[in-house]
Amino acid sequence: MESTITVKTGAWYGDKQIDLQIPSGWDVNVLLPATPPPLTDEELDGILERPVGQGPLSEILKGKSRPLIIVDDLNRPTPASVIMPLLLRKICAENIRPENITILMATGTHGKPGPDAILKKVGKEAASCRLLVHDCFADLIKIGTTAYGTPVFVNKAILDSDVIIGISGIYPNHTAGFSGGSKLALGVLGIRSIYHLHFCHKAVHWGYPDTDTTFRRDLDEIAVMIGMKINVSLIIDSNRNIIRMFCGDQRIYFAEAVSFYLKTFRTLAPDDADVVISNSYPNDLSLTFTRMKGFVPLNGCRRDASRISIASCDEGLGLHNVWPFVNVPQFHRAKHVLRILSVMSFREIISRIQRVSQRRLAASLKKWSFLRPRSSDELKKMNPVWLYRTGDQAVMLPPSVPGINITLHWPEIVEAIRREQADRHDLRVLVYPCAFLQLPQIPNVDGDK
Repeated sequence: MESTITVKTGAWYGDKQIDLQIPSGWDVNVLLPATPPPLTDEELDGILERPVGQGPLSEILKGKSRPLIIVDDLNRPTPASVIMPLLLRKICAENIRPENITILMATGTHGKPGPDAILKKVGKEAASCRLLVHDCFADLIKIGTTAYGTPVFVNKAILDSDVIIGISGIYPNHTAGFSGGSKLALGVLGIRSIYHLHFCHKAVHWGYPDTDTTFRRDLDEIAVMIGMKINVSLIIDSNRNIIRMFCGDQRIYFAEAVSFYLKTFRTLAPDDADVVISNSYPNDLSLTFTRMKGFVPLNGCRRDASRISIASCDEGLGLHNVWPFVNVPQFHRAKHVLRILSVMSFREIISRIQRVSQRRLAASLKKWSFLRPRSSDELKKMNPVWLYRTGDQAVMLPPSVPGINITLHWPEIVEAIRREQADRHDLRVLVYPCAFLQLPQIPNVDGDK
């Protein structure tokens, strides 16, 4: 007899539930995180009142007239609209008018958001504020260089303000281990600064627990340089409700926040499953970010496992200007290489050329089977990802995507899995219902940033 599993989809575009029919015989284990109840408005308000490592918010705001609030963009599911009314009330209580408050959406190198994106993020209560969207290619001012040599080109609106407050979410991240805290500052920097940060520090891996990396220390320094006085960091559950909030000096609270995250969202690895279902919600806005953030369990499963992704992709393909997928901008590869070279020393460039040459030689030798026997693993290839698209069909996706089969029909995926698994009925199925938030205990897998 068939069974049904229910998952959420369409972050920022309805946040609806869908039911998926699962064939009889499939042994399904849904790995839903056990999270505490959401915080109330009273609890959130109390945390805002007492920033960690700082005085009361009213003292920080006293005498200020041009506050600026940085928020992450829709490619992060952070419900800033829940915090914004509480924060604006406190700012206005210090005789600061809404039209003198600037809210800056930190897009980093992401594609340009839609016209209604910022109000979706911050809520209608913020409509009377000055609303800006960052552009990493324009309206930048260099304010200095960090101890790690990072040139700090920042959005000029930062310099027009007298107090900076950040609101962002804490999520697993391939480059820094976790986003949130001072990493929000990266979102208002210029492309040159962002390249330097990514390619002058050793990348870690998804959910890396150490918060004292050189990447993080560089970001901490930048946050101080731009005057980001208060950081509000949110941790959400699988329904995008706020379950923990930290406020104040992130250098003090960030390790505690990450420790809580690790305990709450660490889950089973997919390596023993025949079928892995990875729901990209609550970060399923586009194909680019679904692949970057929602495929982690799929990249860690067995090579013969069937792989399923669920995503709305309501904004279509999406764009990341450092790691574009399919929609590669003109001359991107040449610009990418030049930007990387610009942040490397001569010795590092020579070393990189030597390593590339060695890899190419090894790859050439590998083609000749008579040089050594091939292992069975080398002959295997992972099954393609079957992506069940649940969002707006009027928003087009490419007709062909390498390694991904996109369909609007769940039964088509079920039939494909039956073929891949040779009509076996006793399949072990793992479901990651909020894969973007979850931390499967698997080795490092490649992805963005």
